[in-house]
Amino acid sequence: MELDLKKLEVRVEELIRACARLREENSSLRSQQESLVAERAELLEKTELAKTRVEAIITRLKSMESGS
Repeated sequence: MELDLKKLEVRVEELIRACARLREENSSLRSQQESLVAERAELLEKTELAKTRVEAIITRLKSMESGS
């Protein structure tokens, strides 16, 4: 009986450590996800700006071409 209690105590301590480790890992992953979401939004904005600029350049080139 004493041995069973000791095994149970050891197992509970292992589970507590595993929960703490997983909690830390989860927190880290959430932080990383937030950072990646923000970076993605920034990249989408930059891509849209670049697209707008390229379209403006193409429009100017077409108008220069038709003006010649």
